Amino acid sequence: MPEKKTKQAEQPAAEEAQNPLDEFLTHQRRAVEEMGKAIEALLPEGFREHGSEASKEFAKGFKVLVDAAIGELEKVSKKVEEEAESKRASTTGRTKVKVQVD
Repeated sequence: MPEKKTKQAEQPAAEEAQNPLDEFLTHQRRAVEEMGKAIEALLPEGFREHGSEASKEFAKGFKVLVDAAIGELEKVSKKVEEEAESKRASTTGRTKVKVQVD
């Protein structure tokens, strides 16, 4: 009868030198990966394809929204800068004063 490999024998020697917290995190990461694979195996291929396309469209929609918001903010910023520039240019006030130099 062939020998069964234990989980500990399958792990590389480098992992044995890890501290307990790192080893715990490694196991948790693997558990999450395996859970993802298990859930994915339950879903039909068509569902996964459409779900993937839906997530891409969702991201594209937010990109359009963010780009539009940035455009509007740039317009407002430009308008504020122009107003500030026009106020700075007029240092003499509303009336001109003639100055005599001797």
